[in-house]
Amino acid sequence: MYKLDPPALLFESSRPGRATTYFPASDVPERPLDELIPSRFRASSVADIPELSELDVVRHYTNLSTSNMSIDSNFYPLGSCTMKYNPKRNERLAALPGLGSQHPYQDESTLQGLLAVLFELQEFLAEIAGLHAVSLQPAAGAHGELSALLVAAAYFAERGEQRAKVLIPDSAHGTNPASAHLAGFEPVTIKSDGRGLVDLEDFRAKLDDQTAVFMITNPNTVGLFDPQIGEISRLLRERGALLYLDGANMNAILGATRPGDMGADLMHYNPHKTFSGPHGGGGPGAGPIAVRDFLAPYLPAPLVGRREDGTYFLDRDRPRSIGRVRAFFGNTGVLFRAYCYIRSQGPDGLKRVAEHAVLNANYLLTLVRDLYPVPFGDRCMHEFVASARGMARDRGVRAMDVAKRLLDHNVHAPTVYFPLIVPEALMIEPTETESRETLEAFAATLREIAVEDPNRLHEAPLSTPISRPDEVQAARNLVLRWRKPEPVSHGSA
Repeated sequence: MYKLDPPALLFESSRPGRATTYFPASDVPERPLDELIPSRFRASSVADIPELSELDVVRHYTNLSTSNMSIDSNFYPLGSCTMKYNPKRNERLAALPGLGSQHPYQDESTLQGLLAVLFELQEFLAEIAGLHAVSLQPAAGAHGELSALLVAAAYFAERGEQRAKVLIPDSAHGTNPASAHLAGFEPVTIKSDGRGLVDLEDFRAKLDDQTAVFMITNPNTVGLFDPQIGEISRLLRERGALLYLDGANMNAILGATRPGDMGADLMHYNPHKTFSGPHGGGGPGAGPIAVRDFLAPYLPAPLVGRREDGTYFLDRDRPRSIGRVRAFFGNTGVLFRAYCYIRSQGPDGLKRVAEHAVLNANYLLTLVRDLYPVPFGDRCMHEFVASARGMARDRGVRAMDVAKRLLDHNVHAPTVYFPLIVPEALMIEPTETESRETLEAFAATLREIAVEDPNRLHEAPLSTPISRPDEVQAARNLVLRWRKPEPVSHGSA
């Protein structure tokens, strides 16, 4: 293994006089620049723009693309965040002119095809959830959490109930307490029991008339389905509180069970995790929310409606709505990909998605658990959380060392150190899109790392341009643009 030199910046490759295009001499009379652009609108100096040939530019971006780790080129066992293959057919369909070229300010009469798709998607998501109404507006899963909690707040406010608390398991995604706080609630942590499930005794002790919502991820973040969900739902109803289901792990239960049937009153979807939309890079996302009928009046507006004559419209006349939570009516590009995925799979196909996700995770678990113990459960749902605690104790090899070494094998690292209830956590999710051969190769790599020289692991990755940057400093002292180096002074002769 060897370290690669970081790819040169375009500014560093620039040479004066190089260009991708050379224009012929002007064949029209020249005019003074002041007549064309008044001096007050012109820059005081010429922009420092890289000068390169077309071949230089093509090679730069082509080589840069091979340095990027992506689901199209690498295995991504990223637990919780769920990076799975995005079917290219969906990409092509989403780029069709009738969809990709639409503008949200167009008259509704010219958007009937798009609105029909969005209306059907609302119906599909409601059916899959076992709930009654859907808003497509939220821009991400965490945004969906916040929007749903604002719906809950509006519901209790209209009833004149001053409920201040949201209960959240200690194994929950970190966005849950953050969303509760932003929605004006006090997050209250519920402990996990020795099985990795909700500690019912702690839950009962903290559930009271101040409780507005209990947020649960089921299957949870250690990859287990909590069979206590029915009892949890019953206890919440007795107190008049709501049950929120974090839909991050819906790909494990599609077609097998529905959140509404478990007693959930509200939920959000992550289309990239469940319905294979693009994910990552800080780009646009979507986080649709589904609610029971008595919460539907408070959903963000507009919703997409259908008139009796079969035409579609944006339903803005919703006086009890919490209002708009993002511009226009959602990220239609991501939502349309989810629509294509659902239509392509159909009800039986969606159930097979869940079956394969669970099968793949359990197969991988059996291949590695002797060297990477799994504290909770001999079986799992869509993901499992292994622990490098023994390796850290016996050989000084931590979860981060394993994660960094995987990069040398062209495998993206699993999620590490989450959930917090598992020490030296390695949260692994193979997803339903991977083959048996890929899973076996990954397991063999993990096993090889488990017996490798600890000193070598502490230095990993060994094949990347940057090994282990100071992440705190990198976050605090961002370098977002190139600066021309100061000329080197050689002093006087």
